[in-house]
Amino acid sequence: MKFKVHWIIDGIKEVEAESKEDAENIIQKDLEEYVKNSDSLMNKFIAKSIQGTAYGLGTDELKEKEKKTDD
Repeated sequence: MKFKVHWIIDGIKEVEAESKEDAENIIQKDLEEYVKNSDSLMNKFIAKSIQGTAYGLGTDELKEKEKKTDD
């Protein structure tokens, strides 16, 4: 019996950018290039899409950053 398996790879990368949209575009471009050049991802795992969103630092990260600047 055959089954279809929907898979998702989750990751987080910090990137320096002028805006949220610029950050998303930087990573989108790099990932698209990587996937298109990966025979395994394109033909064995049949990669169909890439999706992501950028966001700012969380409260814990902001506190840590503030703590470092106080030292």
